Amino acid sequence: MNKRLWIMALVIGIAAAAPAYARSMTLTTELSNYSGDGAYLAIYIADQAGAYQQTLWVAGRKSKYYRHLGGWARGSNLDSSEFDGRTGASVLKGRTLSTTVEIADNLIDAGYQILIDSSVEDKRDIRNDVSVPLTQANSAKAVSGRGYIKAFSFTL
Repeated sequence: MNKRLWIMALVIGIAAAAPAYARSMTLTTELSNYSGDGAYLAIYIADQAGAYQQTLWVAGRKSKYYRHLGGWARGSNLDSSEFDGRTGASVLKGRTLSTTVEIADNLIDAGYQILIDSSVEDKRDIRNDVSVPLTQANSAKAVSGRGYIKAFSFTL
C-alpha cells in the first residue's frame, strides 16, 4: 500500500512541476491590405541557423496548400500530427490573428527565432515574411513583415 501512495505522490509532483517549464505566449499578426484571398501562415520556431524546431500555429486548414509555406514545410513533417490542434482558418487581408500558445522556457533568450512563412492563392509565396529573435527584450515589440504581414508581435 505504501508503494502505491509513494508512486501516486511522485506522479502528482511531476505533473505539478511541469507548468514551471512552459509559459503562455500570445502571437498577434496583422495582415496588410494586399489584393487577393485569405493568407495561409505558418508561425514556427527555428534555431540560429534557421533550421525548423517547432510549429506554433498554422493559419489555413487545407493541407494541400501547406507546401507553399516553404521554410516551414521543409522542416516540419506535413504527414504527422505534430501540429494537430495548432491550426485555424486562413486570415483575410487587413485582419488580425491573435492566438495564445505554450512555449518552453528554455527556448527564450537561447538563440531561437520566430519565423512566419506566408502564402496567398494566385500570389507569390513569402518565406520568412517575419523573422524575430525569441527574446524577453523583443516581447510586445511589433516588427514589420516583408510581404503580406503588416505587423507581428509576441507577448511573453
